[in-house]
Amino acid sequence: MRFGPVPLDDALGAILAHSQPVSGGRIRKGHPLDAPDIDALRAEGLLEVVVAQLDPDDVGEDAAAERLAHALVPNPAAVHLRLGRAATGRVNLHATKAGILDLDSDAVGALNALDPNVTVATLPPLARVSEGQMVATVKIISYAVPKRILNLGEREVAGALGIRPVRARRATLIITDLGTGPGKGEAAIARRLDRLGIALDPAIVVAHDTGSIAQALSAAEGDLLLILTASATSDIADVGPSGLVDAGGTLSRFGMPVDPGNLLFLGDLGGRAVIGLPGCARSPALNGADWVLERVACGHIPDAAEFAAMGVGGLLKEPPSRPHPRDRR
Repeated sequence: MRFGPVPLDDALGAILAHSQPVSGGRIRKGHPLDAPDIDALRAEGLLEVVVAQLDPDDVGEDAAAERLAHALVPNPAAVHLRLGRAATGRVNLHATKAGILDLDSDAVGALNALDPNVTVATLPPLARVSEGQMVATVKIISYAVPKRILNLGEREVAGALGIRPVRARRATLIITDLGTGPGKGEAAIARRLDRLGIALDPAIVVAHDTGSIAQALSAAEGDLLLILTASATSDIADVGPSGLVDAGGTLSRFGMPVDPGNLLFLGDLGGRAVIGLPGCARSPALNGADWVLERVACGHIPDAAEFAAMGVGGLLKEPPSRPHPRDRR
């Protein structure tokens, strides 16, 4: 691509680089100049204009953005995405269902390393998304891309983006009581689930002991099971994890490197995920339980490596309600 000032006589078919007022209106930047445009510019007394002129091996910005978007998402309906129309070298991608972003970060990074003129920006991997939310944008910075770069880019990002939709439809919340009432928290958890399109059954309140939790889990009917204990789970043998095991379930994780949210546990009961919520889940503020809940609701069960990786960026804002602040000044 060639960019710069050219005489009007050589500007036919070139792309105008800067908007230019003319009699009766304006010729906008990015517009391919035709014969009437040249006449209008000449009538303004101009002898030259700044333009972009594509070479034979160039692909225009809109066509290039469309090609990259379709490479990212070859079958949009299958991965619950909608591709917008290309304009000014940009194509936006929106979710058509609530879920989490399934993203090959390495592929997107490799594309962005090819050429500064070719860019893709996305939400973070596994970010929660709502229906209609923009999750990525493809942008060609200048007016064209060499075919060689575009071909490489298409190969780099083939199928790198999609939405993993919410699978759970109904959740059961078990709350333990030490004799002073179940306390707050149900409303904040209900709001979290509502964002994901998950209905919450009426909470089951039980005594704060292993047997009561096990019995409640065995009777629970939701396809996602949540436990909120009156006293924080402080050991793998505490009443919450023990109740899960006594109900015939398996415990896969206790503790996570996200603060607030350290005291979460995760397991399974007959193919249904069980999340032992940390006390900070009583607050609407973001905490580690949000990350786990969102992923599990979409059928994505974090493994040990994924939990370990959560520590980077896992120091979250401390809610005002926290009973034991991390920094006692």
